[in-house]
Amino acid sequence: MRKIKKDDIPVDIYIPFVESLFRDGFTLSVGLVAQTLLVILCYWKTSDPLYLLVAVGMAAVGVMRLRNIRRYRNMGKAQTGDEAWTREKDYVLYGSMHGFMLGLFCFVGIYLAHDPFAEIAAVSVTLASATAIAGRNYGSPRMVMIFIMTMTWPISLGFILRGDWYHLILGCMAFPFFFAIRRFADLVREVLFAALSEEKKANRLAQRFNRALNTMSHGLIMLGGEGRVIVANAEAAELMRVDNPEKLIGRSLKALLLRGAAGGLIDRKDCSFVEAQLSRALRDGCGRKLLVDLTDGRHLEFSAREGSDDLGVITFEDVTQRVHSEEKIRTMARFDSLTGLANRAYFHELVTEQMSGGDRDRLCALAIFDIDDFKSINDTLGHPVGDGLIYAISERLSFFADENTRVSRFGGDEFVIYFDRVEDELSLGRILDGLFEGLKEEVDVAGHVLRIQVSAGAVLRPIAISDFDDMVVKADLALYKAKEFGKNGWRLFESTMDAAFRERQMLKSDLRNAVAAAELRVVYQPIVGMETMRIASCEALCRWHHPELGNVSPAVFIPLAEEMGIITEISRQVLIAACRECRKWPAPIGVSVNLSARDFRDADIVDTVRHALEETGLEPSRLEIEVTETAVLDDKSSTRDYLEEIRSLGVRIALDDFGTGYSGLSYLHTLPLDKVKIDRSFLQDITTNERSLELLKGVVSLSRQLGLTVTIEGVETFEQLKILAVSVHPDLLQGFLFGSALSASGIETMASSGWPFAEDLKRARLAAAS
Repeated sequence: MRKIKKDDIPVDIYIPFVESLFRDGFTLSVGLVAQTLLVILCYWKTSDPLYLLVAVGMAAVGVMRLRNIRRYRNMGKAQTGDEAWTREKDYVLYGSMHGFMLGLFCFVGIYLAHDPFAEIAAVSVTLASATAIAGRNYGSPRMVMIFIMTMTWPISLGFILRGDWYHLILGCMAFPFFFAIRRFADLVREVLFAALSEEKKANRLAQRFNRALNTMSHGLIMLGGEGRVIVANAEAAELMRVDNPEKLIGRSLKALLLRGAAGGLIDRKDCSFVEAQLSRALRDGCGRKLLVDLTDGRHLEFSAREGSDDLGVITFEDVTQRVHSEEKIRTMARFDSLTGLANRAYFHELVTEQMSGGDRDRLCALAIFDIDDFKSINDTLGHPVGDGLIYAISERLSFFADENTRVSRFGGDEFVIYFDRVEDELSLGRILDGLFEGLKEEVDVAGHVLRIQVSAGAVLRPIAISDFDDMVVKADLALYKAKEFGKNGWRLFESTMDAAFRERQMLKSDLRNAVAAAELRVVYQPIVGMETMRIASCEALCRWHHPELGNVSPAVFIPLAEEMGIITEISRQVLIAACRECRKWPAPIGVSVNLSARDFRDADIVDTVRHALEETGLEPSRLEIEVTETAVLDDKSSTRDYLEEIRSLGVRIALDDFGTGYSGLSYLHTLPLDKVKIDRSFLQDITTNERSLELLKGVVSLSRQLGLTVTIEGVETFEQLKILAVSVHPDLLQGFLFGSALSASGIETMASSGWPFAEDLKRARLAAAS
């Protein structure tokens, strides 16, 4: 079986060429009948049996050829090259037989049966048939060649065999005719091949265009010069609720929009506006986008732009998802996700807009609400319960919202309410009292019955001189003051609060500068041995001398430093200064340094202690780190790990202010401690209260049993000292009885001397023993 070679014409063109051979059976049948009748007519005239034989053969070949053509036409188009090649072979076979019979008719009429009519009839019908060779058989070059040879060669041979010069020359004239027919057939084939190739390219391009057009996510219609649709894709039909894009062809833009209105997709009153906007964009040659809301909840975005040759293109897509996403993003950007209240930014926008309009002489107010002890709720019950409490409060506050009252959640546990019209201060007080009354009831959050307790700060200002941000600051100051006065209440802003706030901010700035310039100094409070009444160690204390305010109490600037986040830098400076000075003192006097709870939130605290020892050269055993119970409570696990690492350096660890806050005896054996410092509160009434004395004795005894050194703080009178010496027997003492804090040089001076009442203590002990 023949294989299609790569140098042959493409299969998709070869197949149509072969199919063209079987296209017109009618004209072929007419020609065969005419040829057969003409042969019979020659037999009728000459009575030569050769013509009868030719007529029978012509009829038989005609029948076979027509049956072959009919057979393949009924089978449909060939699907493969091999199938087309099989059809061409059959066509060539029967066509060759047909050509042979025509050639035989000519040879008989010219050479074998000498009759002028028969000769003329044979040559005429053969040449007439030869003119159709190229037009009918261009699809098969083999068939063309066979037809030319079987028809023209017998004519030439018959004339040449006649023997005279005239017929010889006439016989040779058939050869140019042979080449002309062949050339004509080749030209027809080349022209048709080019046409089919271009048609193939055009069809491929059309298919690609159609595929691209109908797989677009956008609907597309193209308008002709008359403003009617000439191209529409499948998406356009689907968006317009039409089952076939062809149904859109020929319609005007207005007709399409009215069809949408008739189908209930678009409001009829919007049709004119949409048509005018899109037509104007096409007319002016400028691109334009138009969002159209459909009645079924969808949103279509139309884009119009002018094309070339007076063509206009309109695309449209379903942007419902995008519109909904944008609305969701807009909502998320404006409203709090937990409560649904306006967030800080959007609340600022709404209130600022409301403040800018209306009567400029009216009074407005702003109140900030904060949940009391909210952190403890999150820490003890968990954040989901805390979120539930916030949501419950937001519901109650939202109940008071109206056109003149706006509610917002600023973030965390903070709510803000803006009152656009307030009559006077008394009226605002009644409103806030009503709000607090509405928040009093208990709420059930995930099975936990919680009592709502909030504090609030408010500010009342004339609208003409009010600024939103300034009102927030003032209300916040009033809230801070409300917290100072016991919480669960509200305070109205006063001008003195503003002055105090500004002073506080200036103090923060000055403190930051002082720390950066290392202007804080360190003094040392003696820690005295119970038996020797000599300095055994010192506690390093930080002091700040303000250039204008004088000495600022540590009770003031230490909380500020913690609030500002610079307490760790202060601790580092005090630690290095204390280690440097202690190295100058005679051994074994050591130094004790307090580290804050914030210091133990950073793993660098271990490196800070190590660096101080390495930089100053102080023996680790002479350094003691004091840790408060607050630091332990913040993160028991990590604090214990840090303390163990510090202790592994050779540094001693002391638990400071034992007996305050959340004191627990478990700390004494779970933490890596060397010393416990008992708070001054245990000494307040030991001279008059036997139970207090027994409690102190018990704590000291228990600490000793755990192998801890005991320091008692707050010794202020000799009577306290005497009781401690006779009944309690601590290891170390600390307090104002031994004087105020000293400079480093003062400690060095006092190192070799003791306190004068040491002899008095001995006599008191002897008296108690006797």
